Amino acid sequence: MPRQPIQTLVPSWVQQRYVLSVMLLLAVMNMYTMRVCLSVAIVEMVSHTDGDGSGAAAVVDPERCDPPGGNQTAAGDDSDASPAHPVGEFSWTPSHQGVILSSFYYGYVVSHLPGGVFADRFGGKHALGLGLLVTSVTTLLSPAAARIGSGYLIALRIIMGLGEGVTFPAISALLSEWIPPCERSRLGAFVYAGAQLGSVLGTAGGGLALHYLEWPATFYIFGALGMAWYALWLVLCYSSPAKHPFISQEERDFLTHQIKQVGEESAARSSTPWRGILTSKPVWGLVVIQVGHDWGFFTMLTDLPKYMRSVLRFDIAQNGLLSSLPYLTMWGMSMVFGALADWLIARGCLSVLNVRRLFTSVASLTCAVGIIAASFAGCDWVAVVALLTAGLGGMGGAYCGMRVNALDLSRRHAGTVMALVNGVGAISGIVSPLLIGMLTPHETMAEWRLTFWIVFGVLFVTNTVYVLLARADIQPWDRPSATELEAPCPGPPPVGGAVPGGAKIM
Repeated sequence: MPRQPIQTLVPSWVQQRYVLSVMLLLAVMNMYTMRVCLSVAIVEMVSHTDGDGSGAAAVVDPERCDPPGGNQTAAGDDSDASPAHPVGEFSWTPSHQGVILSSFYYGYVVSHLPGGVFADRFGGKHALGLGLLVTSVTTLLSPAAARIGSGYLIALRIIMGLGEGVTFPAISALLSEWIPPCERSRLGAFVYAGAQLGSVLGTAGGGLALHYLEWPATFYIFGALGMAWYALWLVLCYSSPAKHPFISQEERDFLTHQIKQVGEESAARSSTPWRGILTSKPVWGLVVIQVGHDWGFFTMLTDLPKYMRSVLRFDIAQNGLLSSLPYLTMWGMSMVFGALADWLIARGCLSVLNVRRLFTSVASLTCAVGIIAASFAGCDWVAVVALLTAGLGGMGGAYCGMRVNALDLSRRHAGTVMALVNGVGAISGIVSPLLIGMLTPHETMAEWRLTFWIVFGVLFVTNTVYVLLARADIQPWDRPSATELEAPCPGPPPVGGAVPGGAKIM
């Protein structure tokens, strides 16, 4: 039996689904700051030498860039060391750095499905909270592990991936319980945009921290922020409206009407329809596009700071700030695209399916063109940064496209579907850093250009497959009876009109 809301503690105008959305945004932000801080810090952690570290003769890059402004020492020269920024502690080759950076994704892939099933059966609150707690603790321990040995750092990164792998399935389970269909594009984009904000904070904030502090400080700062989030999460958020002690009766009634909740006990007892999920063409379309999206995004997330240093030869402070610009633009555009998507659906301009196809295609193709164009901009660092910013900015369309598409296909098993989709997609995080490490042993312009062509091809092919297979309605394997379907989106209200619970149709 649902708890009675404690109306005296929280005013009725505080909508708990929006409180949850803000906390989920902060969760995704924390995930990405902790994930990306090694990609930024490794630039200072490692001693950079010409060549591949194997003793072979150094390779001279005919397209080698001069440092911006002409007043910095060449990146990769030991002469850039100073008392404040000594030569890095570790002599890791580019290929070994690729192994370290990709190790996170071994754990990340493995824990997705168990995390998704757990979140669907028992609620997303504790799955998400414990996942972020593990990520925070392992981030705090990373400097000590690196100094003991790279093997210990690799093992710790695998454990970090195990913790973080449950988070996106848990977020999907929470969104399916809390967010009505007519707010799904906007609030889904809002939540998942934490990836860009976290990347901005991790790259820009990490770059500034490295400029003024020793490299371990980046891990301590972001790990401590994750612990603070966990403390707030335990107090403020719950797995479903039925479990929330502070929700107003008006909001509970509104969500019950819009989402057609069928009761916690029934949902908990329902078995996972594995056969239906694994034979679903729309689900596999999502898997394919997730591989493409993650290939492009993870390539930039893990290797953009290295590209900025080795090719464009920015110093660490410039590197962090300029590496963050594409993600800041991606965040802003995801908000614009999310609002536009909901507007198009509410006004009947496009079907939900065509909205998902449109914005997913904008994300994939804009990123593909922007990345490859940047690789041909040479040493014009303004053009390179502008093209990368435009390319990743367009990728913000994914968050109201393919990212929320799993919620269109399933409500009861959204966490499991997201686990399968995000888990298989995360294989890109294993392959792309390893491949880049092998293809860029000397970190020349030509070597990096080849890796960007691969990104271009992956994004183009996976987007084509998605457009052909995508669907945007509850699938038969998730529909036990006709009485449990979600309520259709209400049409545009009259001026000043409202829907139950005081929520305006925007």
